[in-house]
Amino acid sequence: MEVLVHADYWPFVVLLLSVLVVVVLITRLRFHPFVALMLSAIFVGLISPALPQIPGQNSLITVVELPMTEFGNMAGKIAWVIALAAVIGTAMMESGAAEQIVNWLLKTLGEKQAAIALIISGFVLSIPVFFDTVFFLLIPLGITLALKTGKDFVLYVVAIGGGAVIAHSIVPPTPGPLIMAETFNIELGTVIVGGIVTGIIPAIVVLGAAKWLNKRFTIPVRVTDAHVTSIENPPSLVLSILPVAVPLLMISLASFVQVIAGEVPGWIAFQGNKNIAMGAGAFIALFLWAKTQKLGSRELWQAVAKPLEVGGIIILITSAGGAYGAMIKHSGIGEAVNVATAGFHVHYIILAWMIAAVMKIAQGSGTVSMITSAAIMAALIGPEPQLPYHRIYILLSIGFGSLFISWMNDSGFWVVVRMSGFTEKEGLQVWTLLLAIIAIVGLIQVLLLSWIFPLV
Repeated sequence: MEVLVHADYWPFVVLLLSVLVVVVLITRLRFHPFVALMLSAIFVGLISPALPQIPGQNSLITVVELPMTEFGNMAGKIAWVIALAAVIGTAMMESGAAEQIVNWLLKTLGEKQAAIALIISGFVLSIPVFFDTVFFLLIPLGITLALKTGKDFVLYVVAIGGGAVIAHSIVPPTPGPLIMAETFNIELGTVIVGGIVTGIIPAIVVLGAAKWLNKRFTIPVRVTDAHVTSIENPPSLVLSILPVAVPLLMISLASFVQVIAGEVPGWIAFQGNKNIAMGAGAFIALFLWAKTQKLGSRELWQAVAKPLEVGGIIILITSAGGAYGAMIKHSGIGEAVNVATAGFHVHYIILAWMIAAVMKIAQGSGTVSMITSAAIMAALIGPEPQLPYHRIYILLSIGFGSLFISWMNDSGFWVVVRMSGFTEKEGLQVWTLLLAIIAIVGLIQVLLLSWIFPLV
């Protein structure tokens, strides 16, 4: 056994077994993803002989303590941002800001272009707001439009979900892209700009796919009790956009100055720090919430408790994923792959997409897929990778791969199916096919961009 665990191929066994543990715990035994990922991190430690040893500490204690330390390290990097994103999302909905953005787009583009308005709304709102929340917010609009026109229900459902799921997978501060940015050590502004830019073509594809699926499948509106809740005294359109626009602009400004000037002045770096920028967005969102709904300080902070609870669950899951990823690195998988692949080329963009796709199909969660795939790829390419393209292309590839094949083990699948009144078969025909199309188009796009604009 001693010879076996010290063999060159043993890290591959560790990786395979640990992924199997994650999948079995989440899909078969129905463990909460946080618990499953932490137990898997400890499991990796138990079967990895290459863990860093702490002087004076028993090796078995290190197996438990090291994942906890890595968990804390990741939480320190992402907890504040995720919590504030949850607050911004709730505040925008409760103040009427989200409704203002959607209604303005529908009014500006008109009923005939409602699908475009819904795609844009889903994409923009899914940057600070979690996918399921965006879908809950927008699906009543889709149902209302379908009942009014007597047609195009599939068109509206696909437009809403497609726009939202793209941003959810590639644009921070959504948890998956956020933790990938930390894992690959890429400036958050770079990831935000890259995610928005590379989301345009898939969004256009969503519009085409929505029209095609709408012609192919005639699904009636079965959910008739849904309605759009109108918020009294909503803020103006300009104010409604600020909670999203301000932090994105602040973070992106620092990245643009870095690219153009090569050096970022201290005050620009400070205001572009993700924690400061998200704090500014949250302040604006809370101000609008309190002002429009006439909430006192006590009432406002009582209301803020709910989104913080939701954000807390996301923080636990993503930080546990960070711990699992760090333990995979400690297992020596990076060095093992380098030895195994010496002498022939491995296209990391395709490999990253495939790993994410397999993880998504196996255990269902796109976020867990992104976290684990990023950890694996970070271990493969190393801290200072010599790649012919920027690491952001690997990040984007994982984001698109994490969309591939959404089916019954994916909570997002059930959100779409239940809220839309689809049957399971209709969900597979429409939603599963849509996400497969987005994932494949995204991969092709990333491959082409990495070749045309390597950014190195």
